[in-house]
Amino acid sequence: MRPRRTKAGTAPATVSGERSSQTCHWPLGREGGKRAQTRKSGDLPFPIRAILPGGVSRGRGTSPVGAREGDPSFPAGPSPSIPTSPGSSREKSFMHIMEGYLPPLHAAAWTAAAAPFVIAGGLKVVRVVRDHPESRLLLAASGAFTFVLSALKMPSVTGSCSHPTGAGLGTVLFGPAVMTFLCSIVLLFQALLLAHGGLTTLGANIFSMGIAGPWVGWLVWKGLRGLNAPSELAVFAAAALADLATYCVTSVQLALAFPDPASGFAGAAVKFLGVFAVTQVPLALVEGLLTVAIMNRLARYSTEDLRTLARIR
Repeated sequence: MRPRRTKAGTAPATVSGERSSQTCHWPLGREGGKRAQTRKSGDLPFPIRAILPGGVSRGRGTSPVGAREGDPSFPAGPSPSIPTSPGSSREKSFMHIMEGYLPPLHAAAWTAAAAPFVIAGGLKVVRVVRDHPESRLLLAASGAFTFVLSALKMPSVTGSCSHPTGAGLGTVLFGPAVMTFLCSIVLLFQALLLAHGGLTTLGANIFSMGIAGPWVGWLVWKGLRGLNAPSELAVFAAAALADLATYCVTSVQLALAFPDPASGFAGAAVKFLGVFAVTQVPLALVEGLLTVAIMNRLARYSTEDLRTLARIR
């Protein structure tokens, strides 16, 4: 297949993506205006993702190789999504707030707000392990359950990523204080090992997933049990609402950091809630059912352990 020639007279790579010793001019999109960048054929600059038959894949639509901005064949769509404030065409959000996303003052404020809960949770874990060493296995299992579920990033049709939290199980077994400490460890490991979340946003993520979620789940659990509701219903509601509370608080955190230019904090909060809701509501229901299934197995095979945990909660 013969290579196409651009208006500048240079021959880019063939449509099939084969490399050539010649150079070509790649469009830089809106960020670069009409400037051209000279590269070896086959080297794709950001934000161009891939060469497809007949064109270069961009954020929306395709443009023939060698097309310049302003040409009829050059699409007007944005470049691939980059996290920005709500309302931007390049908006992309995550259930764990990513590294560097929050302004420094916001990150520091959320860290300061979460620190007392983490310290109190750590002291509670020490007491539980010291007084009831037989509970260590369930304690580790609760942390592992949270780590696995919250690491399952699932893309949404809105361009965001959502995931279960797994905080409901540990909350029902050990209470919200212990779960805060377990979530802190989980979020730290995910930030360091999986690049899921971040160190500067660790306090904000702990506050939403490790504090707001477990405390909402705990209040729901205690309230329904106080009304003599079936344990399965109480567990399901606690796990599902703990998940939803996490997503709601995360949306509020993002709205505080990036208020909408027109509608302010309220408008931004609605937008972030809408972005997450498409996938987070079904995930919360699934997490509730999964938590009920696990609790039923524990009630069948670990009755004595559950009685012990009921005394230490």
